[in-house]
Amino acid sequence: MGCEKPAPPAPPPTEVFVADVIQKDVPSYLEVVGQTSGFQDVDIRARVEGFLETMDFREGSFVRQGALLYTIDRKPLEAAVAQAKADQANAQARFEKSKNDVARYTPLVAKQAVSQQELDNARASLDATQAEVEAAKAAVEKATLDLSYTRVSTPISGLAGTTLVKPGNLVGRGESTLLTTISQIDPILFKVGVSEAEYLRFVRRAAAASPGAASRTGSSPIAEGIELLLSDGSRYSHTGRLTTVDRAVDPTTGTLGLEITFPNSELLLRPGQYGRVRLLLENKTGALLVQQRAVQELQNLYSVALVDSSGKVSFRNVKVGPKVDSLWVIEEGVKPGEKVVVEGLQRIQDGMTVVAKPAPAAPNAGDSPKPVAEAK
Repeated sequence: MGCEKPAPPAPPPTEVFVADVIQKDVPSYLEVVGQTSGFQDVDIRARVEGFLETMDFREGSFVRQGALLYTIDRKPLEAAVAQAKADQANAQARFEKSKNDVARYTPLVAKQAVSQQELDNARASLDATQAEVEAAKAAVEKATLDLSYTRVSTPISGLAGTTLVKPGNLVGRGESTLLTTISQIDPILFKVGVSEAEYLRFVRRAAAASPGAASRTGSSPIAEGIELLLSDGSRYSHTGRLTTVDRAVDPTTGTLGLEITFPNSELLLRPGQYGRVRLLLENKTGALLVQQRAVQELQNLYSVALVDSSGKVSFRNVKVGPKVDSLWVIEEGVKPGEKVVVEGLQRIQDGMTVVAKPAPAAPNAGDSPKPVAEAK
């Protein structure tokens, strides 16, 4: 018996860090990818034929309504105006002659000095020359209008694109040559597409927030306070407003188009930029949340390790919902106040006894959680 070795001491219980299951109200948002476009995009085209003489703006700059953009060679059109005015003067002279003939023949017919046929011919000539005068006036107006088109100005204030035609090129031959595009970008539009189910959830939420809005306007309820996340991950400083819902669902994609208007006084946003918007879908009342690091995933099965008051570990499958910062909404599988293991999961097994210590508070897990985002 003296030769027997003493039994080794039992290992100390495994230490783990645990956190409580949190229960709180959480807003649920739909996060949708979309693209910006100008609030109004106007194609600037050459409306008359001629050689482009000057370009009077800087590409990519902001231009005011009425600002001169291009000039087209005026000389051929000035000659056309002069020719039209000469034709008008000629027609006016013939008209005056016909009017004098009618005035002279009328009393002579009563004296039977001229025949009735001559008077009728004079009157017909008067009507014809009067029509010629009107046609000549219209020709002068058209020639003058064409001449005014040699100065191409912008009908709106906005951002000018790059020019598609440089000075020296012939424009307007056979078609209205596209010169550039002006985009009104304050405000700016953000276009997204949502599925039918997402649209129904969203519009019901908006209707509940503003009862009777749809019946008063005859359209879908308007939502405000929509956030925009830019491509670099930053949040746009202004919130947007849903202004337009497409008439029908696109049969090729199964989505419904939405247009959201954002202020853009700093001109930070440009047409064609991508980003993500958050649309409020619902408020989850009394949602249960755990820290994300407490959730284990294996082949699309999610589980957490719980520790009871005696320190016994039990693994439980859970159904997860959306994420909120460093927390994860748990739809099924946990109860309020239960403790889940957040550190030391690799060292424990189901049924073993552990020493549970409180884990440090998760970052960004305040009483007012940030929106739940459903990535699209």
